[in-house]
Amino acid sequence: MPSAEFEKAAADVQQLKVLPKDDELLKLYALYKQATVGDNETAKPSVFDFKAKYKWTEWSKLKGMSQEDAEADYIKFASELIAKYSE
Repeated sequence: MPSAEFEKAAADVQQLKVLPKDDELLKLYALYKQATVGDNETAKPSVFDFKAKYKWTEWSKLKGMSQEDAEADYIKFASELIAKYSE
C-alpha cells in the first residue's frame, strides 16, 4: 500500500502549472507503475501505438526493482520536478 508521502507527491506533481518534458513524464509514469503494480507483466502494445509503447518500455526497464525502492525514487523525482517547475 502506497505511503501518504507517495500519494501526496503523486497529487502534487499533477498540480504543476508547467508540464514536465516527455522523458521526465515517462520516468515518472514508470516509477509510479513500478511502485503501485510491480513488474510490468502486460503484453507489449502495438508498434503503431507510440505513446503506449514508450510507456510500456520505460516501465519494463524497472523490472526487478522493489515496489518500496520505486516508491522512494518516485517521491525523490517528483520532488525534483515540483521544485523545477513550480517557479
